[in-house]
Amino acid sequence: MGSILSLFAVAALVLIAFIGVSAGHLQYLFGVIIPYAAILIFITGFIYRVLKWGSSPVPFCIPTTCGQQKSLPWIKQNKIDNPSTTFGVIVRMALEVLLFRSLFRNLKTQLHEGTKLAYGEAKWLWLAGLAFHWSFLVILVRHLRFFIQRVPLPVRMVEGIDSFLQVGAPLLYISDAVILLAVTYLFLRRVFIPQMRYISLPADYFPLFLILGIAGSGVLMRYFFKVNVTGVKEVAVGLASLSPDPKLLEGIGVLFYIHLFLVCTLFAYFPLSKLMHMGGVFMSPTRNMVNDSRVKRHINPWNYPVHVHTYEEYENDFREKMKTAGIPVEKE
Repeated sequence: MGSILSLFAVAALVLIAFIGVSAGHLQYLFGVIIPYAAILIFITGFIYRVLKWGSSPVPFCIPTTCGQQKSLPWIKQNKIDNPSTTFGVIVRMALEVLLFRSLFRNLKTQLHEGTKLAYGEAKWLWLAGLAFHWSFLVILVRHLRFFIQRVPLPVRMVEGIDSFLQVGAPLLYISDAVILLAVTYLFLRRVFIPQMRYISLPADYFPLFLILGIAGSGVLMRYFFKVNVTGVKEVAVGLASLSPDPKLLEGIGVLFYIHLFLVCTLFAYFPLSKLMHMGGVFMSPTRNMVNDSRVKRHINPWNYPVHVHTYEEYENDFREKMKTAGIPVEKE
């Protein structure tokens, strides 16, 4: 049910953009106002969530560890899984953010022959997640050429590497195919694995369908239904320079506005959803803290003085009842 609702929601977004542009001629709304609003929501929402997480007090040393902590000189420490220095934390975070190290080491558990618990590899999820995130990043970098008049060398290099398997014209980008395959796998995994289907909510399916719609509409524009690329770049440069020209919005094609509207929806939805793990991973105390609990004593600053009911006071209050119940007392 959650997948169907999410699919209908994305289909409704596509229909809104199609009717708004083709029938309502609202190119300025979908080409200028909504993109600016989406970017504003994304920036303010992202900053708010990060500041809120950053202001949460963490009085204890609570890093997640999977290896030997630094202790005695003759005991070998695992400096990555149990870092005791800032450099070790940086290495650990880099491996987690860039290569999804913890997901690579993840195992699946299954019951065999009734009650026999078996562990197995779960590398397909790691591979799909890594392929999706890296292809998404490559696509974002490639799209910078639409917002800059003179495309910088790093963007051209990324575009050249992404299209080195050139098949005819236009160039075939590897990231286009990879992101479609990766998102499809992540969706099918939630549908066909009973445990995943049971815990999946519409909030889990909606981003997948939304990204699938963005990638699909982008592929359609590039390889099947041609759009005015020059006009698209002029509109994008105008948006980036805060000087959009309404005259440039005409004649681009409704498919571009559908694509742009889905992208704006993703940007506006980002800080309100689980997609904020992009910023949250850096704010997680279980990842960004050094484990120096054997070197430094961590004292809870919230331990303000409180009145403690001592045993002597307890006995004074209940001495007669304790004697009646046969409980020994210190004072008669």
